[in-house]
Amino acid sequence: MDAITEVKEIETFHSPTYGILTIAQIINRISEFVREASDQKYRIIIGTDSQSHHGTGVDFVTALVVHRVGGGGIYFWKGYKKTRPYTLKERIYEEALTSLEFANEFIHHLKGAAELLQIGLEIHVDIGENGKTREMIAEVVAMIKGSGYEVKTKPESFGASKVADRHT
Repeated sequence: MDAITEVKEIETFHSPTYGILTIAQIINRISEFVREASDQKYRIIIGTDSQSHHGTGVDFVTALVVHRVGGGGIYFWKGYKKTRPYTLKERIYEEALTSLEFANEFIHHLKGAAELLQIGLEIHVDIGENGKTREMIAEVVAMIKGSGYEVKTKPESFGASKVADRHT
C-alpha cells in the first residue's frame, strides 16, 4: 500500500462565524459555545437539503446546528454534488441517509467530549404534510427513529429546510 492510499482526506466544514473548520475544531467551538451559558438548554440538529440543477446534477448540503433554546445558536455546513439525475424520492432518501451517516460519525467524534453527548441530537428532514413529499413521511421518519434518533419534519425541520437550504 503506498502513502497516497493511506492518507485520508481531511473533511472540512464551513461556518459563517468561524470560517473553514475540521470536525475536531467544530467540537471545540461547540464546547466553548455550551460553556458560555452552561445553565441553558441545547439541541444539536443535523439536517440535509438538496437542490436539483436540471441536467447538471444535484447539490447536497448538510448542516450541523447547535441551538441554545431561547438564545440563538451556531451552525456549520458541508456540501457535495452528484452529477446523476435524481427523482424526488431518491433525493429525499439521499438527504435522510446523508444526515443519518453524519449523525453516526458525529456521535463517534463526540466520545472525547462527554458533556456534549448529554445534549439531545435531532435529525431534521425537508418533508412535510403539504406538497409532494407527504407520502414519504412515515417511511423516512420510521427509518430515522429506527436508527435511534429524534426526527423533525416541516414546519419544525429548520435545520434542513432553512439552514442547509441556505447553502444549496
